[in-house]
Amino acid sequence: MPSDQRRLHLNAFILSSGHHEASWRYPHSTPERMFDASFYRSIARTAEDAAFDAIFLADIPKLDDNIEFNAAGRLDPLLVLATIAAATERIGLIATASTGYTYPWSLARSLATLDHLSGGRAGWNIVTTAPPAAARNHGLADSPEPALRYERADEHVAAVLKLWDSWEDDAIRLDRESGRYVDPAKIHPPRVRGEHISVEGPLTSPRPPQGYPVLVQAGASNPGRAFAARYAEAIFAAQQRLEDAQVYYRDVKKRTADAGRDPEHVKILPGISPFIGGTEEEAKRLEQEFNELTVVEYGLIQLEDFAGAKADLADLDEPVSADLFQDAGDVNDNNWSRRQLVAGIVERERPTLRQLLHRLAGARGHRVVTGTPEQVADAMQEWFTSGAADGFNVMPPYLPGGLETFTETVVPILRERGLFREGYEGSTLRDHLGLPRPQNQHVR
Repeated sequence: MPSDQRRLHLNAFILSSGHHEASWRYPHSTPERMFDASFYRSIARTAEDAAFDAIFLADIPKLDDNIEFNAAGRLDPLLVLATIAAATERIGLIATASTGYTYPWSLARSLATLDHLSGGRAGWNIVTTAPPAAARNHGLADSPEPALRYERADEHVAAVLKLWDSWEDDAIRLDRESGRYVDPAKIHPPRVRGEHISVEGPLTSPRPPQGYPVLVQAGASNPGRAFAARYAEAIFAAQQRLEDAQVYYRDVKKRTADAGRDPEHVKILPGISPFIGGTEEEAKRLEQEFNELTVVEYGLIQLEDFAGAKADLADLDEPVSADLFQDAGDVNDNNWSRRQLVAGIVERERPTLRQLLHRLAGARGHRVVTGTPEQVADAMQEWFTSGAADGFNVMPPYLPGGLETFTETVVPILRERGLFREGYEGSTLRDHLGLPRPQNQHVR
C-alpha cells in the first residue's frame, strides 16, 4: 500500500458490555466483567492486534438515572487506560474528561503522566458536561448554560496547553559533571488569570512525548463546532445519512481552515455500530434478537434524556408524533443535533414508538449497519470516499465478541481494498492519525 494513500482511522469505543442497550442481557456478552481489569486489557489487545488507532472511553461524572434497566456503571477512564497502557504497546488511549468539573493543573498532569508512561499514546476527549446531576455531584446547584460552559472550556483548554508547554523540550540538562539537572530558564509558569480559570505554577514533569496528547471533541452544536475548529484534532460525530455526514464534514473542515488550521489535521470519525452475520438474513436476525431483549421503560427514559422527547408507554404501537420534536432546531442547546437526528428519523420513516425505540437502541442515534462483512465494509468505504468521514468510531453492539467479529471479518476486507493499514507505522497516537507534534509556545 503506498505510504501517501489516504487510509481509514479506526477507534474501538468501549462502553459497558456493548453499545446496544440490551447488550448486557445477550448471552454472549460479559457484563459481569465490566469492573475487571482483564476485560479492558483483552479488548484493547484485540483492537491493537488489528492495528486500530485508539481505544476510546466515554465518561460522565454521575450515575445514570436508568441504571435499573442497563449495565450503565463505569470506572474512571484515566485509570482504566493506565491499566491498558501497561498491557499494550502501540494503541492510542483516549479518555473523556470534563472541562466543567476538573481543574486544569490536575488534569494536565494526569494526561501528561499517561502520555509519558505509554510512550506517547494519550488523547483527551474534551467535554463540557451538561446534566444538572453532574453539577450537583460537584457542589453546584445546576449546570451552567451552554455559552458559559464553552467559555470555561475555552479557558480550561488554553490553560492545559500552557501547562503542557511549561517545560521546553530541552529543559532537562542532566549534566552530572556540573550538577545541573534542569535549566530553570526553560520552565515557564503559566500564570493564567481568566474569568473562569486561574493557574499559577508549571507542571511537575517534562513536556509530554507528543507535545500535547491528541485533542478530541464531539460537539455538534454551533458553539461546539466553533470550539472544535479552534482545538480539536479528532472529532467524534453522529449522523445517520450520507448527505448529513457530508454537510457536517464540509462545515467542520471549513471552520477549521477559517480558524487558520490545516483541515487535514482534524480527523472526523462518525460512530458506526455493526451487526455482522454470514448472510444479511443472519445479521438481521442478530439485530432483532437484541431488539427483543430491550426494556421499554429504559428506551423511553433514554429517548427523553438525549432527544428531549417524553412519550407515553401506552403509545408503543402508534406512529410517533412529529410534535415531540418541534423544538429540534434550537442550536443553542448542547443536545440539539441528537434531537434533530431523531426528528429526521421520525419525519422520514414515520415509525411507531416501539420501532423508534428499537431504531435507537443500537447506538443512541449513531449509525447502525446490519449485514455481511462485505456490506459493512461497503458502507464504511462509501462514507470514507464520499467526503463524509476520515474513519470511524467502531461501537460494537456487544463486547468482547462484537469487536472480535469486526476485526476478524471486516478489517481484512478493508485491507484488501487498500483502505486500512496492515500494521502500525509509528509508535504514538499522533503517528497513527498523521498529526504533527505541536511546537512549544515558548519556542519561536
